[in-house]
Amino acid sequence: MTLPFNRYQEIASIAARFASGEGEFQTGIEGLGISRRTTPSAPCHGSYRPCFAMVVQGAKSVQLGTDTINYGPGSYLLTSLYLPVVWRVVEASPEVPHFCLTFAINSEKLLDLLSRANIQRPAATAPGQRGIVVNDATPQLLDAAVRLLRLLDSPDDIPAMAPLIEQEILYRILIGPAGDQLINLAMADSHGNRIARAISWLRENFARTLRIEDLAEHVNMSVSSFHHHFKAITAMTPVQYQKQLRLHEARRLMLIERLDAGTAGHRVGYQSPSQFSREYSRLYGLSPARDVDAVLSAAE
Repeated sequence: MTLPFNRYQEIASIAARFASGEGEFQTGIEGLGISRRTTPSAPCHGSYRPCFAMVVQGAKSVQLGTDTINYGPGSYLLTSLYLPVVWRVVEASPEVPHFCLTFAINSEKLLDLLSRANIQRPAATAPGQRGIVVNDATPQLLDAAVRLLRLLDSPDDIPAMAPLIEQEILYRILIGPAGDQLINLAMADSHGNRIARAISWLRENFARTLRIEDLAEHVNMSVSSFHHHFKAITAMTPVQYQKQLRLHEARRLMLIERLDAGTAGHRVGYQSPSQFSREYSRLYGLSPARDVDAVLSAAE
């Protein structure tokens, strides 16, 4: 693939030195990761946290609910809250590896910047946007990303300079087309902030029986308004969101802690083994036992 800007070529050159193998790599800058792939990947299930991500070579696809989001060089992906997704690398080769930078968004630093910067706030009643969006990367944003990557070659400068560049990247995002979504989620009593609080509750209590009426009351919303805004932001219903959290955790328990399917299903809140197996198969395409065997065999 022809890289559109020299900035991307420089970022890819630095990324290649700090991510020399396959997979995900954490760098010497807190919150900054680099992923590298030399072949297209199978669909991967997981959860995205609030972050800024930029593909500098290759291309990637992310599925959120029924939405499919594609991005590559020239754009960036912004995830504004924790969301279960299915992602895959769709373009990569040994000659032109797929490189993706991810930078975690720190909520405290975001709120601090908002308290000091002269950035127009959306109305608290403004409708929420999707929790994952793709936008064009501006020259100013690319320039900040390049300077952040360059710090990896000057580790003594990281403690002093990385926080300043991180703040600049956040500022560029906030004044861009996706900024309203981040601001809306941070503003107390906005619809977005209430949905973010509901998601926080679900992540901590996914194994509990979900009563929509209680969760809506917990975040001071009517049931109908809660349903509407939750789906507008997450592309799924609260029940679908909880189900994905449960199944992702059950899969982790079987793969990492080597629990059997019945125990894992019960641990995440399923009372019926058959229901657990049915919903697991619907999400992952295989029964729990067959899926775990396939993953473990591929890792050997």
